[in-house]
Amino acid sequence: MKIQKFIFAVVVACLVFTSCKNEVKTETPIIAKDAKVEQFAMNISGMTCEIGCAKTIQSKLSKKDGVIDAKVIFTDSIATVKFDANKTSKADLLAFVDGIAGGDLYKSSENADHKMCDADCKKECCTKTEAEKKACAEDCKKECCKDKKA
Repeated sequence: MKIQKFIFAVVVACLVFTSCKNEVKTETPIIAKDAKVEQFAMNISGMTCEIGCAKTIQSKLSKKDGVIDAKVIFTDSIATVKFDANKTSKADLLAFVDGIAGGDLYKSSENADHKMCDADCKKECCTKTEAEKKACAEDCKKECCKDKKA
Protein backbone atom coordinates (compact mmCIF):
# COMPACT_ATOMS: atom_id res chain seq x y z
CA MET A 1 0.00 0.00 0.00
CA LYS A 2 2.86 2.39 0.82
CA ILE A 3 4.48 1.74 -2.56
CA GLN A 4 1.26 2.60 -4.40
CA LYS A 5 0.94 5.88 -2.51
CA PHE A 6 4.57 6.71 -3.23
CA ILE A 7 4.20 5.98 -6.95
CA PHE A 8 0.97 7.99 -7.06
CA ALA A 9 2.70 10.95 -5.35
CA VAL A 10 5.60 10.82 -7.81
CA VAL A 11 3.23 10.72 -10.80
CA VAL A 12 1.24 13.68 -9.47
CA ALA A 13 4.42 15.66 -8.82
CA CYS A 14 5.68 14.96 -12.34
CA LEU A 15 2.39 16.08 -13.84
CA VAL A 16 2.40 19.29 -11.81
CA PHE A 17 5.97 20.20 -12.75
CA THR A 18 5.58 19.46 -16.43
CA SER A 19 2.19 21.08 -16.97
CA CYS A 20 2.57 24.35 -15.08
CA LYS A 21 4.79 26.40 -17.31
CA ASN A 22 4.26 30.14 -17.13
CA GLU A 23 6.25 30.91 -20.23
CA VAL A 24 4.47 33.06 -22.75
CA LYS A 25 5.76 32.57 -26.24
CA THR A 26 5.72 35.73 -28.29
CA GLU A 27 6.74 35.54 -31.88
CA THR A 28 8.97 38.36 -32.97
CA PRO A 29 9.10 38.72 -36.68
CA ILE A 30 12.47 37.94 -38.19
CA ILE A 31 13.49 40.75 -40.49
CA ALA A 32 16.08 39.93 -43.12
CA LYS A 33 19.13 42.18 -43.34
CA ASP A 34 18.33 43.09 -46.93
CA ALA A 35 14.64 43.77 -46.19
CA LYS A 36 13.16 46.97 -47.56
CA VAL A 37 10.75 47.77 -44.72
CA GLU A 38 7.79 49.97 -45.60
CA GLN A 39 4.54 50.73 -43.87
CA PHE A 40 1.17 52.08 -44.88
CA ALA A 41 -2.42 52.35 -43.72
CA MET A 42 -5.50 51.07 -45.48
CA ASN A 43 -9.21 51.67 -45.04
CA ILE A 44 -11.27 48.49 -44.80
CA SER A 45 -15.01 48.60 -45.37
CA GLY A 46 -17.37 45.71 -44.68
CA MET A 47 -16.22 44.88 -41.15
CA THR A 48 -19.20 44.28 -38.88
CA CYS A 49 -17.55 43.15 -35.66
CA GLU A 50 -14.23 43.36 -33.84
CA ILE A 51 -13.66 39.69 -33.08
CA GLY A 52 -14.97 38.02 -36.22
CA CYS A 53 -13.86 40.57 -38.79
CA ALA A 54 -11.05 42.78 -37.50
CA LYS A 55 -9.18 40.01 -35.68
CA THR A 56 -9.57 37.64 -38.62
CA ILE A 57 -8.18 40.19 -41.07
CA GLN A 58 -5.32 41.03 -38.68
CA SER A 59 -4.48 37.37 -38.19
CA LYS A 60 -4.50 36.58 -41.91
CA LEU A 61 -2.47 39.70 -42.77
CA SER A 62 0.09 38.88 -40.07
CA LYS A 63 0.61 35.41 -41.52
CA LYS A 64 1.03 36.63 -45.12
CA ASP A 65 4.53 36.24 -46.53
CA GLY A 66 6.39 39.55 -46.37
CA VAL A 67 4.25 41.12 -43.65
CA ILE A 68 6.25 42.08 -40.58
CA ASP A 69 3.41 43.53 -38.50
CA ALA A 70 -0.29 44.19 -39.02
CA LYS A 71 -2.82 45.89 -36.76
CA VAL A 72 -6.51 46.33 -37.55
CA ILE A 73 -8.50 48.92 -35.62
CA PHE A 74 -12.17 48.04 -35.93
CA THR A 75 -13.54 51.35 -34.60
CA ASP A 76 -11.63 53.35 -37.22
CA SER A 77 -11.89 50.74 -40.02
CA ILE A 78 -8.15 51.11 -40.56
CA ALA A 79 -5.35 48.59 -40.84
CA THR A 80 -1.71 49.56 -40.46
CA VAL A 81 0.78 47.22 -42.10
CA LYS A 82 4.56 47.04 -41.92
CA PHE A 83 5.96 44.87 -44.69
CA ASP A 84 9.07 43.88 -46.65
CA ALA A 85 8.75 45.53 -50.08
CA ASN A 86 11.11 42.91 -51.52
CA LYS A 87 8.50 40.20 -50.85
CA THR A 88 5.15 41.96 -51.30
CA SER A 89 3.64 45.29 -52.30
CA LYS A 90 0.86 47.64 -51.24
CA ALA A 91 -1.26 46.54 -54.20
CA ASP A 92 -0.74 42.88 -53.29
CA LEU A 93 -1.76 43.52 -49.67
CA LEU A 94 -4.86 45.46 -50.72
CA ALA A 95 -5.86 42.64 -53.06
CA PHE A 96 -5.18 40.11 -50.30
CA VAL A 97 -7.58 41.86 -47.90
CA ASP A 98 -10.20 42.15 -50.65
CA GLY A 99 -9.93 38.37 -51.17
CA ILE A 100 -10.51 37.41 -47.53
CA ALA A 101 -13.87 35.67 -46.98
CA GLY A 102 -14.32 34.83 -50.64
CA GLY A 103 -13.80 38.37 -51.90
CA ASP A 104 -17.37 39.51 -51.37
CA LEU A 105 -17.21 40.98 -47.88
CA TYR A 106 -14.28 43.39 -47.45
CA LYS A 107 -13.06 46.22 -49.65
CA SER A 108 -9.76 47.96 -48.94
CA SER A 109 -8.13 51.13 -50.19
CA GLU A 110 -4.94 52.94 -49.29
CA ASN A 111 -5.34 55.65 -46.66
CA ALA A 112 -2.72 58.29 -47.46
CA ASP A 113 -4.12 60.69 -44.83
CA HIS A 114 -3.49 58.38 -41.87
CA LYS A 115 -0.29 59.48 -40.13
CA MET A 116 1.64 56.55 -38.73
CA CYS A 117 4.00 56.86 -35.80
CA ASP A 118 7.25 54.97 -35.50
CA ALA A 119 7.46 52.46 -32.65
CA ASP A 120 9.96 54.61 -30.76
CA CYS A 121 8.07 57.89 -31.25
CA LYS A 122 7.59 59.79 -27.98
CA LYS A 123 5.50 62.69 -29.31
CA GLU A 124 2.26 63.30 -27.47
CA CYS A 125 0.17 62.52 -30.54
CA CYS A 126 1.85 59.13 -30.95
CA THR A 127 1.42 57.96 -27.35
CA LYS A 128 -2.35 58.43 -27.32
CA THR A 129 -4.77 55.56 -27.73
CA GLU A 130 -7.05 55.49 -30.76
CA ALA A 131 -10.00 56.75 -28.66
CA GLU A 132 -7.91 59.63 -27.31
CA LYS A 133 -6.78 60.52 -30.84
CA LYS A 134 -10.38 60.58 -32.04
CA ALA A 135 -11.45 62.82 -29.13
CA CYS A 136 -8.38 64.99 -29.71
CA ALA A 137 -9.25 65.47 -33.36
CA GLU A 138 -12.57 67.05 -32.46
CA ASP A 139 -11.26 70.00 -30.47
CA CYS A 140 -7.47 70.00 -30.54
CA LYS A 141 -5.51 72.86 -32.06
CA LYS A 142 -2.10 71.21 -31.69
CA GLU A 143 0.02 70.44 -34.72
CA CYS A 144 -0.32 66.68 -34.25
CA CYS A 145 -4.11 66.85 -34.50
CA LYS A 146 -4.51 69.33 -37.36
CA ASP A 147 -4.80 66.68 -40.04
CA LYS A 148 -7.25 64.55 -38.04
CA LYS A 149 -10.16 67.02 -38.14
CA ALA A 150 -13.11 65.93 -40.20
